[in-house]
Amino acid sequence: MSTKVSVVFYSMYGHVYRMAKAVAEGAGAVPDIEVALYQVPELVPDEALERSGAAAARSAFAHVPQATNDVLATSDAVIFGAPTRFGNMAAQMRNFLDQTGGLWAQGKLIGKVGSVFVSTGSQHGGQETTQISFHTTLLHHGMVLVGVPYSAPGLENMDEITGGSPYGATTLAGNDGKRLPSENELNIARFQGRHVAEIARRLKAQ
Repeated sequence: MSTKVSVVFYSMYGHVYRMAKAVAEGAGAVPDIEVALYQVPELVPDEALERSGAAAARSAFAHVPQATNDVLATSDAVIFGAPTRFGNMAAQMRNFLDQTGGLWAQGKLIGKVGSVFVSTGSQHGGQETTQISFHTTLLHHGMVLVGVPYSAPGLENMDEITGGSPYGATTLAGNDGKRLPSENELNIARFQGRHVAEIARRLKAQ
């Protein structure tokens, strides 16, 4: 029986989407893993997306289906990704999670694996606080939190500016959004996907 890993993300300019693909790639490299990408609904009006240049960037992942409560309930592991907004998850992801009360009431996510990756505009832009803001919600759902252990060699890379921490993979977009995820950051994301998938598969086999 396969283990289902869902990567649920919100991305405005594509940075988190690139990380999500790497996470999914890592998870998919584990035998007997069924992995799928989902995005949460956009809340920003179309005209505002056009003005900011986000509409063109978002067209790259317009084909990705939207996440639903049923996606969460039928997954063995969910890896969430979102950009940071003032040290917290983006409102789009918060809005999505705020609509999971029914799952909480039924205990549908208890024992499932939960993990988080994020992006920020700067080195100290609230990556870890954003991940912890996810953790609070996932713990209320009874999920089993999984991060990135230091067996991921990229976490100790001191030769370049890079994201990534024990809390999960991260990337730095730059204040102008022009910096794309580095190979080190993508490797950490792949590691996270693989690590989560391996743990979810073991838990399901028990």
